[in-house]
Amino acid sequence: QVQLVESGGGLVQPGGSLRLSCDVSGLSLDKYAIGWFRQAPGKERETISCINRNNGERHYADFVKGRFTISRDNTKNTVYLQMDNLKPEDTAVYFCAATDAFKVVISTPLDWYDYWGQGTQVTVSA
Repeated sequence: QVQLVESGGGLVQPGGSLRLSCDVSGLSLDKYAIGWFRQAPGKERETISCINRNNGERHYADFVKGRFTISRDNTKNTVYLQMDNLKPEDTAVYFCAATDAFKVVISTPLDWYDYWGQGTQVTVSA
């Protein structure tokens, strides 16, 4: 049974940092690309970042470039999203998802991702 579990969300002040974790079980992480996504109330789910399985190639949405960093530790079956300089507009539920696609980029359709976590809430507020 494949499971993705996000953790690390919470309430943070503007300018603060959080590190999200995506713990993966039931599959070999080295054979999957992982994406991070978010969905704010009343908005569509959007791709934030993704990391490919073969060479670890990373991609970021323009609105998080320079602030967020994705990384993976295949030995721990975990993917991280370091979020710095958080802004109120970053408030959303954050999800991770896995796909066995050979390559993913920011514009990769969400339905290419086979397995999804339940999400973790991130709230940025003073």
